[in-house]
Amino acid sequence: MSIDSRQRTLGGGVLDYLKRMQAENPSFFYAIQCDGEQSNGNVFWADSTFRMNYNYFGDTVRLDTSYRAHHYRVPLVSITGINHHGQPVLFGCGLLHYESESAYVWLLQNWLHAMSGNYPVSITTEPDHHIQMAVAQVLPQTCHRFCKWSIFRETQEKLSQTHPTFDKELGKCIHETGTVDEFESCWQALVERYSLIDDEWVQSIYNARHQWVPVYLQETFFGELYTTLPVDMFFDGYVNASTSIQSLVKQYEDAVTNWHAMELKADFETTSTMPLLKTPSPMEKQVANLYTRRAFIKFQEELVETLANPATKIEDNGTVTTYRVAKFGEDQKAHVVRFNPFEMKASCSCHMFEFSGIICRHALSVFRAKNVLTLPSQYILKRWTRDAKREEYVPELPSSSQDSLAVCYSNLRQEAMKFVEEGAKSIHIYNIALDALQVAAKKVAASKKQCSHGVVLNGGIRETDLDKGSQKTPYKSRAEKEKKIRELSAELDNTNERCEVYRANLLAVLRDMEEQKLKLSVKVQNARLSLKE
Repeated sequence: MSIDSRQRTLGGGVLDYLKRMQAENPSFFYAIQCDGEQSNGNVFWADSTFRMNYNYFGDTVRLDTSYRAHHYRVPLVSITGINHHGQPVLFGCGLLHYESESAYVWLLQNWLHAMSGNYPVSITTEPDHHIQMAVAQVLPQTCHRFCKWSIFRETQEKLSQTHPTFDKELGKCIHETGTVDEFESCWQALVERYSLIDDEWVQSIYNARHQWVPVYLQETFFGELYTTLPVDMFFDGYVNASTSIQSLVKQYEDAVTNWHAMELKADFETTSTMPLLKTPSPMEKQVANLYTRRAFIKFQEELVETLANPATKIEDNGTVTTYRVAKFGEDQKAHVVRFNPFEMKASCSCHMFEFSGIICRHALSVFRAKNVLTLPSQYILKRWTRDAKREEYVPELPSSSQDSLAVCYSNLRQEAMKFVEEGAKSIHIYNIALDALQVAAKKVAASKKQCSHGVVLNGGIRETDLDKGSQKTPYKSRAEKEKKIRELSAELDNTNERCEVYRANLLAVLRDMEEQKLKLSVKVQNARLSLKE
């Protein structure tokens, strides 16, 4: 779809939303790249939640420009990461009405500025030349990977008519080779079998193999727990080809609200229930109490596989012992693990820990052989633990500088997030927390009434002193007051809806727990009856 056929204006709804959010929250950031008219241009925005999440999970990011492949009317671009539950988490959003290298440079520069200049370890994008040049310019320290699923999709589109089974064979070549030599050999055999050695597209993706084929990227962190499955996209199911610029704000807010609710539900499941242990290993119990449920399940899969992947010592130089680890009957797929008992360090040739942050079955097999009963601390990444978003926090003291209101906001938000996390752990605690918030809200409202007219803004400037020194009151007429009341009422309704979503999710988890409890009770009773018989 051409740029001209897309909706090229910001639209009153989006621009009003950005202005309103910045007015309500001094930490909200947005920028507009204009083409000479204020209503036309590229847009980027990020709020304090994005920055907070980036602080926890900003090691790997994804620039999602899939609107182009799916021909969306709204050119929505998102920058996302992966949280401790393996869910997508938002770091920034934009609307790119004008696509060029300079547009992507502008977008990434504003995003990096909003994230306080902290570079991610890695970034995944579409295989686009403009994006590639922009990433090289703005994020030179970051490992840039092309999305392999986009390459698979485009390969299927280009070759499905003439070579209908090539894409499946390509998938096997990509996912079932563990070394560079294995991949190169497999690739050569594949293109020869399909007579595609001179095909322009096939040659182009081979030339770019260092930026998308897993064996070339396995020593860099990308945070993917399952490499053979596409990652969830933040706006899938919320924004599609029929979404208009007018309805974007609602769809955007729905996505943000629902993903946050899903994170709360995963938090609750992790903290309120104990996963089923499959081995008598103390290490399994240790990790079950540290990791989120999603990360633990991946670790558990690796631990269980050690039973079928014995470690055989092949060399010992006194400091480092080298092991060969292979699954029974698959010696040709062996991996090499180098173990240093003095540092409790195990380095595996599969590089799974470096790539995903979860230790592999091969290293665990060596730990098992050496009777290492607990997982060494260097193999427990905080980003996969249930405490990933918890940190010792010393509130800043607001000063008379222009950042004073932003500091106040940041301090309050940090404390409120701790309160929310604790309050969501059970229905009982939730009800107590909700009552406490309502009491606090009443006290804040009463305090505001006692304050003088006008709100103190950055550096002590009053709202009544703004607008070139004029002494305008916040609301000049009854109509403006009524408009503000309607806006606040709508915001209150929206907040109540979100509370109901959280409450429903918590109740659903509790119902599941009760059902499991009932099933276990029935099994225990049946077992007792069978013993009596």
